[in-house]
Amino acid sequence: MAKKKVFSTSIDSDRIKDLKHLAVDTDKSLGNLLEEAIQDIVEKYREILKK
Repeated sequence: MAKKKVFSTSIDSDRIKDLKHLAVDTDKSLGNLLEEAIQDIVEKYREILKK
């Protein structure tokens, strides 16, 4: 498993609320959901930039 690091940023309060609700609904942590979202966007842009 990769080493974890603390990462801090400002996020729109409505997005945080959405994420918290999603975490409860999916029984996942906020951190896990954020990692999943980051991985998805990295893969998306890798594909776009390859073209």
